Amino acid sequence: MSIARALRDASRAELRRRIVEGHPVDPAAIEGYAFRGTSLGLPRLVVLATWKTFQKTFWRHPDGRLMGWNVRLHQDGVDAPSRPKTRRGAPLIEWPYEVIAPAGVPMPEGFDRGLVIDYGRAPNPPQQRLVKDPLVALAPGSSDELLGVSYVVIGGRCLETPTYFTLERDHRIDYVPEVVK
Repeated sequence: MSIARALRDASRAELRRRIVEGHPVDPAAIEGYAFRGTSLGLPRLVVLATWKTFQKTFWRHPDGRLMGWNVRLHQDGVDAPSRPKTRRGAPLIEWPYEVIAPAGVPMPEGFDRGLVIDYGRAPNPPQQRLVKDPLVALAPGSSDELLGVSYVVIGGRCLETPTYFTLERDHRIDYVPEVVK
């Protein structure tokens, strides 16, 4: 069983420990790929209102920035193949982001081991622009399985959320939305 799948029933304390003790993520190792995400530790009602599975993508913009977006999936089960929801024939995407190094980014202590998904560096609703997701690798030297958590920055203060997620490498990106081009 993969490390990511073993974490599906982990406590928030265990997930936080894994973030703090996580391993660096090589940006070049994730660019060009979609990762299947699984939300962890959220109350059932929140999952029903949002999603349990999703995709996060990592695409290198021609100007050099590492960009990405979330893809809504049909909720066919955590072990089912990824099946994107579509609108007008294209995958339904939400909340584009830029992926950056943690240097100079306000974050909870110990969350600086990997990369940071920064929703404030892309066109998002005001409340989403406050969110950041640090990402760490679950195994040293491998970017196939990642762990992330969301926190918000308000007035320079970091507020942790219970929103943890795993990412498992799924497939090469086959669609790039206009919002990040």
